Amino acid sequence: MATTNRTGGNRGYAASDSRRRAQSRSQGRTGTGSGRRTAPARSTAGSRGSSGRSSGAPYRSYSSRRRKPSPDYRLIAIIGLILILVIAAVAFGMRNGRFQIDEPETESSTAAETETDLQQEVTVDGVSITGMSREQAKEELLKKYPWAMTAVCQGDVYEIPNLMGDKIDALLGEIYSGTGSGRAIYSMDTGGLEEAIEAQAAAMAEKWNKAARNGSIAGYDSASDSFTFAGEETGLEIDQEKLKADIQAALSARDFDRTIEVTANAVQPEISQANAQNLYKTLGSYTTNTTSNSKRNTNVKLAAQKLNGTILQPGEELSFNNTVGERTEAKGYQSAAAYNNGEVVQEIGGGVCQVSTTLYNAVVKSGLQVSKRQSHTFEPSYVTPGQDATVSWGGPDFRFINNSKSAIGIKASYYNQTVTVSIYGIPVLEDGVSQYLESVKLKDIDPPAPTYEEDQTLQPGEEVVVSAGSSGSQWQTKLIVKKNGEIISSNVDHTVTYKGHNPVIKRNTSGIVIGGETQASDQSGEETTAQETVQVGPGEWAPANPDVSSGPGQATQNTAPAPAADSSAGPGGAGSAVPGPVEAPQTEIPAGPGMSSSDGGVVAPPIP
Repeated sequence: MATTNRTGGNRGYAASDSRRRAQSRSQGRTGTGSGRRTAPARSTAGSRGSSGRSSGAPYRSYSSRRRKPSPDYRLIAIIGLILILVIAAVAFGMRNGRFQIDEPETESSTAAETETDLQQEVTVDGVSITGMSREQAKEELLKKYPWAMTAVCQGDVYEIPNLMGDKIDALLGEIYSGTGSGRAIYSMDTGGLEEAIEAQAAAMAEKWNKAARNGSIAGYDSASDSFTFAGEETGLEIDQEKLKADIQAALSARDFDRTIEVTANAVQPEISQANAQNLYKTLGSYTTNTTSNSKRNTNVKLAAQKLNGTILQPGEELSFNNTVGERTEAKGYQSAAAYNNGEVVQEIGGGVCQVSTTLYNAVVKSGLQVSKRQSHTFEPSYVTPGQDATVSWGGPDFRFINNSKSAIGIKASYYNQTVTVSIYGIPVLEDGVSQYLESVKLKDIDPPAPTYEEDQTLQPGEEVVVSAGSSGSQWQTKLIVKKNGEIISSNVDHTVTYKGHNPVIKRNTSGIVIGGETQASDQSGEETTAQETVQVGPGEWAPANPDVSSGPGQATQNTAPAPAADSSAGPGGAGSAVPGPVEAPQTEIPAGPGMSSSDGGVVAPPIP
């Protein structure tokens, strides 16, 4: 019955089970071994049905199995949902590049280099590359199509670089990026190389083209003071259009080792030697006056001799400093007055700026292109201001370019305190056209503050003007172009500002007047030295050094002051105690910034 109740009906089993649990609890409270109570018969019967195991233990064991906590499915569901969301987020991030798996760089680069061998059957122009790596396939194709294309012009060989290298790389990139497993047949593409072919044709033209040379001056004969002429030369020009077509034809035929014969045409000169001798003339000439300073004139003469006979080919640029060279004593240059940073100094080669200025004006009149020129810091005296070109070794330079189609020659000479520079060539300007520079003063600028020199031979408060200085000025220079005597253009070429010279004034601010050393005799006839005196009050004078004796007996000599200068006479006048003002020497002037052009033939008065 117990078995039937346990398996047959839930309700009977539940009730029986409940009574057993209650009995078990009752036994636990009273103690099973006390003998004070006897277990009910049903309980005993139940115990016998438990295969004779110890009282109460079989039930406890069964009851323990039945009371094991059931799984919390709600918690499991939540955890599962969280895991699903995490997995989905990781998958989404990898798909969008937010998460990356770092791999060793060496492994990835090695894989990119070797790439997977082709598993499909692939041929390129009949060459099978099946089972080859990309590098192996490239080597195989280069064996089939070795590159050795050249071009030859009049026996001179030009090796054309491999124009198909990029094409092979692009084709293999396309093949090895595919994933197909079927048969694939490819062919080399030789089109789309127009830019590369044109670049090679241009390189060969630069190598072989030669401009025709007109008959022109080629040298200078110092004995006859004249230029010598050379014959014309035929030029050469390759046919670039035909050359490009020939290269493309060789590529299309896959004839990568072809030798291409370049077609070259002769270019005849425009002017023969006979014609050149008739066409050459003086393009422009300019003359300036020098001073009577023999050292300065020596420097001018040496610079002119160095410049004389210079020949400049078409397109070449002349540098005055490089042509004349460094001015040194070893070359015969002498020390002459020049300005250096606004100061009058004695400089080796002083005066050569007059030669560069004269050349500058001749260049402008010839119609040639001035490329570099700087003005002096102070107004020049041998040319109209605004039309000067200063030079200095290691400093300012004068340069111009021969923008004509023929060589030009330069003649420069010094004679009798004048320097002349002429340009000899085939005319650059049109017939009847001439040009020159014209300068106009815009304004004067006040002289700078005076420079004072201390002179203790002067009376306190007395001032002597050594140099009155000079005002600065601003000039505007225009390039005047005429045709048949009429002005056709007048454009501003540049504006330049010149500094003024500081006045120089001597004065005595020390309060001590030095009388100087003079020889005097005392009553005994012995020569004594007059002492220096100092003014100690109005009309009162005392020895500057009272301890100095004037002769035997250690007598102190009190020398009266010299009479005051006659102020009415003025500096340097009658009765004056000091010499009159000294005029600053005329010197070469350093340049300031600014580009300029040349003068319209106006020559400033010579420097006194």
